[in-house]
Amino acid sequence: MATIKEIAEMVGVSSAAVSRVLNYDEGISVSPETKEAIFAAAEKVGYKKKVIYPKIENVVLLYWCEKIDELEDIYYQNFKKELIKQAAKVNIDMTIVTREDGMTAIPKGTIAFIAIGWMNRKEINALYKICKKGVFIGTSPDEKLFDAVRPNLDSFVTQMVDYFMDNGITDVGFVGGTDRNIDTGEPSMDVREWSFRQSMLYYGHLNEKHIHITDSFTVDAGYKTGLEMVKKGDLPKAICVACDTLSVGLLQAFNEKGVSVPENVKVFSINDINVARYVSPPLTTFHVDHEAICEAALDLLRSKVLGGSKITKTVFVNGLPVMRKST
Repeated sequence: MATIKEIAEMVGVSSAAVSRVLNYDEGISVSPETKEAIFAAAEKVGYKKKVIYPKIENVVLLYWCEKIDELEDIYYQNFKKELIKQAAKVNIDMTIVTREDGMTAIPKGTIAFIAIGWMNRKEINALYKICKKGVFIGTSPDEKLFDAVRPNLDSFVTQMVDYFMDNGITDVGFVGGTDRNIDTGEPSMDVREWSFRQSMLYYGHLNEKHIHITDSFTVDAGYKTGLEMVKKGDLPKAICVACDTLSVGLLQAFNEKGVSVPENVKVFSINDINVARYVSPPLTTFHVDHEAICEAALDLLRSKVLGGSKITKTVFVNGLPVMRKST
């Protein structure tokens, strides 16, 4: 790792001068040329100034996930692992509280939280009474109360539809699940279905018979949907799928029934879980950047705790398509 001493030797000045310049000390008396030489040398050797993060304690990670499909659980577990890793790097101490533990397990004196998972209105209101500084990952249950960081699912689906249209495929279907209303708990339209409908309407090719909504985002739900689609016949030429877990089940059903992917039907999905590259055929999917999402969530939390920000924010994180053999 490059040091201040190395930079000083390269430029021919003292280490103290290099340190003061790199720390933007306006009181130092050196020429603009010398400053420029110091910054150029620092960039050349890859010098990175050490960042000191103020310690933040009494933070809770609310892992509010229900018992779900194993592959779907891996998706949320990855967020949990990444958050713990990044929190340690920025000097944040976190205590983990799960749905099974319940709200009463949140320690007294908690100053902020990050939540992964779905909460109903009763839980959200109870949480707001306990702690008013929090960030949700993956959902934004009440944007006027709490910050949120979400993958940009709306954009992902729009880009999927655009991809098929650009390749001359207008007979496109959708497989997804439902969201839930936080006040009633009743099913509501998921943003991915909404985005698909809007995009297909824009192109003038929306076909209701090719929209299949399951009661969960699981491999089993995808498998059953795939069997139903084959049984009914008249498969679309391409399918946008809400998540990889559904896609894995869909591919299993198609393989079992002799439907060739991508020759008979192309499949484009979201999440890029590890198994996506190993299914047959390997799955084309949008990569959800866990690292970027967790980084944004911790930035929002630090802003709330250290900066006293009173404005709630919702951040959407984009991703890149990973093109494999299912399209």
